[in-house]
Order: sequence, then C-alpha cells, then structure tokens
Amino acid sequence: MNQSKILFWSITVALAGFLFGFDTVVISGAEKSLSEMWGHYTLFGSASLFHGVVVMSSALWGTVIGAMFGGWPTDALGRKKTLIIIGVLYTVSAVGSAVVSDPWSFAFFRFIGGLGVGASTIAAPAYVSEIAPAERRGRLVAMYQFNIVFGILIAFLSNYLFANAGLGDMAWRWMIGIEALPAFIYTLMVMTVPMSPRWLMMKGRYDEARAVLRQIDPTRDLNELIEAGKEDASHGSESIWLGKYRLLVWLAVLVAFFNQFSGINAFLYYAPRIFEIAGLEKDAALFSSVGVGVVNLVFTLLGLLLIDKLGRRTLMYIGSFGYIISLGLISLAFLQSWSGTIVPFLFFLFIAAHAVGQGAVIWVFISEIFPSHLRAQGQALGSSTHWVLAAAIPAMIPFLFDTIGASSVFMIFTGMMVLQLLFVKFMMPETKGVPLEELSKRLIKE
Repeated sequence: MNQSKILFWSITVALAGFLFGFDTVVISGAEKSLSEMWGHYTLFGSASLFHGVVVMSSALWGTVIGAMFGGWPTDALGRKKTLIIIGVLYTVSAVGSAVVSDPWSFAFFRFIGGLGVGASTIAAPAYVSEIAPAERRGRLVAMYQFNIVFGILIAFLSNYLFANAGLGDMAWRWMIGIEALPAFIYTLMVMTVPMSPRWLMMKGRYDEARAVLRQIDPTRDLNELIEAGKEDASHGSESIWLGKYRLLVWLAVLVAFFNQFSGINAFLYYAPRIFEIAGLEKDAALFSSVGVGVVNLVFTLLGLLLIDKLGRRTLMYIGSFGYIISLGLISLAFLQSWSGTIVPFLFFLFIAAHAVGQGAVIWVFISEIFPSHLRAQGQALGSSTHWVLAAAIPAMIPFLFDTIGASSVFMIFTGMMVLQLLFVKFMMPETKGVPLEELSKRLIKE
C-alpha cells in the first residue's frame, strides 16, 4: 500500500479543516471591536441581539446553508471539485470581510466563508474516508479535526499578535483578512489530489477508479472492491429517508446534536468575553484564549492517536465524563463568583474532554456509517444538524448571559452531556477497523 500518497492526499484535503477552524474562531478576537463600532445597530430593539445574530453569527448562517446543500456538489461535481470551490469561497470571504465598513456587508462576506465551512464538513471527511484503508481510517479522517483545532490555535495566536501590534482600530481587519493567504495556498494544493475512487465508481467510471486505486495499493486485487462499488452504485437513486436507513439517520443527527449542546462553539466564539466575565483582564483573557487553542491541539492529537486503538465509543465515554465534570464545575464557578486561574483551568479541562471525545469522533463517525451512494447525503444531514445548532446557540449567548446568566447556561450544557452519555451507552455502535462496505451491511436494517 502506498502509505505516503494516502497520507499526502489526506493531509492536503484535511487542510480544509484548518481554514474551517481559523474562520470559525478568528471572529472572537475582533468581537469587542465590532461590538463597539456597530453597537448602535439593533435587532428587535436589542443591540446585543443584533451583535449576536447578524455580526457574530453571519458565518454560521452560511455554514448552515453550506451544510444543508453541500451534499449536492459533493455528489454531482465530485469531492475534489467541491473542495476547490470551497478554497475560493474562503479566499473571497477573508478579503471582503476585512475591507468593508458596515455590518451588513461584513455579514455578507462572512456568510460566503460560512458556505465554505459547511460544505467542507461534507466533502473533506467523505473524500478521506473513501481513500483510507479501514485500519487507519479513523486516524486519517480525524486529521480533518486536527487541522480544525490547529486552525483554531493559529487564529487565537494571530488575534493576540495583531491585538498587540499597535494597529489600533485596524487590528480587527488584519485579524480577519490574514486568512486569505492560507486559503489561496490550500486552493492550489487541493488541485493536485486525484478524484475519489468510490465517487468515480458511483458514477460508473470504473477504469478511472481502478487507476486511482492502483496508486493507493498497487498489490491489491481490485475486482472484489469494484464489484462492491457496482452493487452500491445500483442503489444510487435511493433516499436517505427510507426506513432501512432510519438508524443511520438517528446516529448522524444525535452525534451532531450533542456535539453542539456541549457548548463548544458558544465558548470558542466568546472565549475572551467569558474569561473577562470570570474576572480576567482583557490582555489576560486573550492570552488564555491562546491556551485554549494549545490544549485543544494537544488533546485532539491524543484523540487522533487513540481513535483506531481504543475505538470511537471509548473516546466518547471519556469525553462525556470529562464534559460533565468540567461543565458542572464551570457552572458552579460562575454561581459562586470564583476568581483567579480556576476558571481558565476548568475551561482547559472542558476543551480537553471535547478534543479527545466528540472533536476526534464526530466527522470520522458520520463519514463511516453511510454507504457510498448516500455518504454525501448523510454527511449533509449530520453537518446541517451540527451547524444549525452551531449558529443558533452562539447567536443566543449574549442574550442568555444578559438574562439567565452564565451559570445557568453552563448548567444546561451539563445536563445535555448526561444525555450524551446515555446515547453512547445504548445507541452508538463501534466502527473501528471495519471496511466501509461491511459496515454498511451491519447497520442497514433491510
């Protein structure tokens, strides 16, 4: 097997995750400046609601649309062409968001970047899962998540550096605009990868699929795999909503639902503000955000190393217990007005639990459980569930903090993670090391 080619292609495609992470979190450094600059705009009479829904969450609304409809180009144009389009969207969004002077134009360009984020959560994991050998699939697909958190870390670090670079009112523009550089490089790199062999088989292009598969493993007898591809392609007109796929639908929806009801995106979007509420000075709050990025990266790497050894369910168990402990203590910390380093430490524990559990598992798991002809539809379902909540929950955070308070918000997240633990215990199957074609047969109820 040509391990070096598989690794290079997987890393290249996974760089879409770097842009996803960078784009999602870079707004946190600009959040306070944008709030002050456009604070006179209101939505239903509320400035905080306008700030949360229009300014801060515009990219997430685009992500929802990208996730809902990204399955179409992923299936119709192919995984590779869709990934190239995603790179273009990121580049245009970064440049446009950095140069505008009103919140509506800013929201428009952030929305475009969001389309790229949403579509990337479908096309990138699908591509990598379709070229990866079963025994290394978890690790290779999880590189997408690793790149997400690497992008998050670089965004936090970039924000900190630009905030202290003496740029004054221009700092937020540099924070957001710098993304255009890695977006352009990624677009050029992804043009060099081959098309997905399983997508080619789904389209009946078996000779092209054989050529790619020979590059992956020159020694393998491809006849059995090609026959399996032909059988799968014969179901190409099926809908994901058929009764026999009900379990797959529930698994994709619930793993995405619990991912966001951990509060992860709400925290990442408002990390500096949350640390300031906890009593840290502005500069210390920004620096603590960099610490969040480091912890996220380290524990995502740990999850990446363990996912094919311990399995998906074991990591979800570890993450669920870590969530419940950290979020429960965070809620108590805000209720009791604890100060000092205890709050950043608890958030680091929360991030570690997410990174080694849900963070490492979600995109791997959703990309595995659906057969090839439904993989894009399944990815779209899981991704759109994820991103609807990822848009709605952060959009409401400023309003909820002003009304019920931070302690109550984090207690709600704690309760949701108790429900996630029950989901893992009673519903979630183990997918470690099982070939995609065999996995489909196990999970589909004819």
